[in-house]
Amino acid sequence: MLISFIINSILLGVGLAMDAFSVSVVNGLNAPKMSRAMRLAIPLAFAGFQFLMPMIGWLCVRSIAEVFTSFQKAIPWIALALLLFIGGKMIVEGIRGGEAEDTETVLKPGILLMQGVATSIDALSVGFTIAGYNVVRALAAGLIIGVVTLVISCIGLHIGRRFGTRLIGKSSILGGLILIGIGIEIFITA
Repeated sequence: MLISFIINSILLGVGLAMDAFSVSVVNGLNAPKMSRAMRLAIPLAFAGFQFLMPMIGWLCVRSIAEVFTSFQKAIPWIALALLLFIGGKMIVEGIRGGEAEDTETVLKPGILLMQGVATSIDALSVGFTIAGYNVVRALAAGLIIGVVTLVISCIGLHIGRRFGTRLIGKSSILGGLILIGIGIEIFITA
């Protein structure tokens, strides 16, 4: 039973982490020479949101299920809007030639926050699937999801940075298109 719980949580984490992986690749493409601190901040932000969102969903289901059910319909719209905004901004900067080598310019804390929310907002609905868990099991599932997201985001960031050095000049446009594609995919599949 414990092994089944762990495997299910890992698989859930892998499924939820795919958006974070893609956005990590984009961030790596956009700023291949980012600082070590930023290389740590990006996966930690995504992992933190992937842990937090199921916990919020779990709490909502256990306390205010009716309100959360009506909010769930807005989740794909919110993710789409955030990723369209971020992706569109990156495309405009790429077309204008505003590619920045400096990660602090490219990935401000507000943008990282929006990316974290956009890539993990679908994890809110995981609160429904784990609503029957007690608090310890819910926290354990959330932690497993967060750790899986951390690892997958680190891999995505590494891949993006590796290719970003080869694509300098067009990485903002490519990254923006990828983010918009992720937003559309979240919207369509929801």
